[in-house]
Amino acid sequence: MPVLRRTPQETRVLISDTSPYGSRVLEVESDHIATAAYLRRSDGHTVAAAWIANHQDASPHPDLARLNAGLVPAMPSGHTKHPKGRPAPDPRSLEIVWFEEGDGAAVLEDGQPLCVIPGWSDMDRGLPGYSREALGQSPFAFALDDEIEDLGPRILQAQAFWEWRSGAGAWEGFQQSVLGHLLGRLGPGGYYWHDVGRQWRARPGSGSGGGEHPIVGVSERPALDDRSYRVLSTVGMSCQRMPTVELYEDNVGDHARIELAVATTLPSQRAGSIFPWLAQYPWRAVTSFAAGDNVKWYHEAKTFPLGSNWEGVLLLDDPGRLAGPAAPDMKGFSFGGDPVQWLWLVPITEAERQFGKDEGPDALIERLARKGRSWIVGED
Repeated sequence: MPVLRRTPQETRVLISDTSPYGSRVLEVESDHIATAAYLRRSDGHTVAAAWIANHQDASPHPDLARLNAGLVPAMPSGHTKHPKGRPAPDPRSLEIVWFEEGDGAAVLEDGQPLCVIPGWSDMDRGLPGYSREALGQSPFAFALDDEIEDLGPRILQAQAFWEWRSGAGAWEGFQQSVLGHLLGRLGPGGYYWHDVGRQWRARPGSGSGGGEHPIVGVSERPALDDRSYRVLSTVGMSCQRMPTVELYEDNVGDHARIELAVATTLPSQRAGSIFPWLAQYPWRAVTSFAAGDNVKWYHEAKTFPLGSNWEGVLLLDDPGRLAGPAAPDMKGFSFGGDPVQWLWLVPITEAERQFGKDEGPDALIERLARKGRSWIVGED
């Protein structure tokens, strides 16, 4: 679908909502000819869109004049259930349901799906969203009828998730479950940082759209008699699935939920300051973390929390591939029917990060192993 400009004189916004993570905005815009939904970044850039309905007789061909003028597109007659048009939706009948991942949403009319823009919809790749009024496939919308068996349950699951999430004691119950798992795997807890993403959301230029989710804390597990290092682990990233996983993985559930951890001999306050940057990153940037990924520090190397020699982190699911003592077994925790994977942070230089980007994570891990790099983070 072509990029469409707003024309306030001729269009009106029927409903608008920002995702709970603050990174996406969904708007339904309408004029006397047609109505469409637009999924936008917080900076206003349109990511994906879906035509919803025509309100006049449809032309057999796309209305290029409307497209060139940046107006809401009208669907050609061969791709709409109502070639004579239908009334514009009543704003009071509309509801927006965000998917748990925050990278897509559905628009309901009187409680029934009207259009869906899932995370894989992409204007740049010519993949529009799905509309109840559409027939077949067109540049403006795909038929929702063709995918409702898959998308219908997704909508119900999303509604159930947010209803649970807003319920009394939901977060506290989840938090206690994670802390109980950490107790069994890493021993008694020490200090706990509440909602570490809050301080990041308050930073100018952080890129956050102001969303209040996810809430992520950090739990310290002090060194023990048989363990010379402390472990800091996030608590809350796995409460919601990460965005974009379904673009890369067939079995989404096995890869959608993570927590991050760092094993360190550094002071906890210093090492723990790595997490405000990373705890909300997938939802803020609408991306996902996976084993072998590396992430570049957003600022100058001298400000990097784990030491000025480093400029990024490598995420490891099997830290035993590097030097150091045997790593704790973190398996066994699940949420929402999905296993939760702990990824360990290993600081890397910019040259190492670029090597991993060019040659792949296995090559980078092998290089670090040959250098004797430990997965335990200590002084530079």
